[in-house]
Amino acid sequence: MNSRPSLARLTHLLQMADSQLPVGAFSFSNGLESAIAVGLVKDAESLKNFVITVLEQMSGVDGVALLAAHRLALDGDFEGLVAADRSLLARKLNEETRTMSIRMGRKLAELGKKVLPAPTLEKWLEAIKEGEAPGNFAVGQGMLFADLGLSEEEAFAAHNYGTASTVLGASLRLMRVDHMQTQRILFEVSERADLEYQRVRSKTLDEMASYTPALDILAAVHVKAHVRLFMN
Repeated sequence: MNSRPSLARLTHLLQMADSQLPVGAFSFSNGLESAIAVGLVKDAESLKNFVITVLEQMSGVDGVALLAAHRLALDGDFEGLVAADRSLLARKLNEETRTMSIRMGRKLAELGKKVLPAPTLEKWLEAIKEGEAPGNFAVGQGMLFADLGLSEEEAFAAHNYGTASTVLGASLRLMRVDHMQTQRILFEVSERADLEYQRVRSKTLDEMASYTPALDILAAVHVKAHVRLFMN
């Protein structure tokens, strides 16, 4: 039996992982702007290490919520999806991270309503408008991939890739690196996606957690920065 995915399936996956998806990712740097300002990131090697840290943090929090949302959407448990959405927001400690997650999530929900056959995502958008759900991006992405018949592994990979490409895209505007360097970093860190998926795939929402105090401190510093190119 031929188990290769169809071209349409592959195309949908590529579209949902595309950095040009209009959800506003280009407005955020995931803490990179502050990391450069304080000297934590200063060259390609330290940039790569920063991306790896961001991805590890994402996996333990957003990644767990994304996988839970995908499974809940397949089960048709909308109340569970709203609960997962609220649980994720409760674990985002700093203001800028919450802002990024919620703004991108709402944009994704609006995209689903206008462009895609995504009934769960459309219902979620109404819950966001009514104040019943906060609207976190990772939760929306889990729903979207379930609606499109894409697997949870594909959803996790797309979120992992999108996070890394957001940071690296910001780096091109913030520091002296070129496209060749950032593409090499993206290729190398993407090879860690399966490792991160295996690490968090069996975690429950109650186990959703991370320990990255440096990122939280950088976010706090960024809030009061006098000169900012990015929203976080």
